[in-house]
Amino acid sequence: MAVTITENASNELKRFKENSNYSEDSLLRIGIVSGGCSGFSYDFKFVEPAEYNEENDTISEQHGVKVVVDKKSSLFLDGTTVDYYEGLDKRGFTFDNPNAVKSCGCGSSFSA
Repeated sequence: MAVTITENASNELKRFKENSNYSEDSLLRIGIVSGGCSGFSYDFKFVEPAEYNEENDTISEQHGVKVVVDKKSSLFLDGTTVDYYEGLDKRGFTFDNPNAVKSCGCGSSFSA
């Protein structure tokens, strides 16, 4: 699998999903889109199972969260770990992407 979700991140994702209007069967889609100050931005959202494409997507279940990554994005995300950080200074999801050669200060975009 191109992307690994930590247990801490999966707990926060499950909490968010339960408190939102997503169905129990919703999948977490992680990908990239062109844009951001460094070239690519992370695309991170829940989608319904109908949006899963067996030919173009890879699916895995990690700590109770079903994760979907499309083939194009997996080339840029291979080895990426998604974690959830909560501290006094900030809180949110972080992406540790070994393919990123440069990233912006906020961590939401990168170049490879």
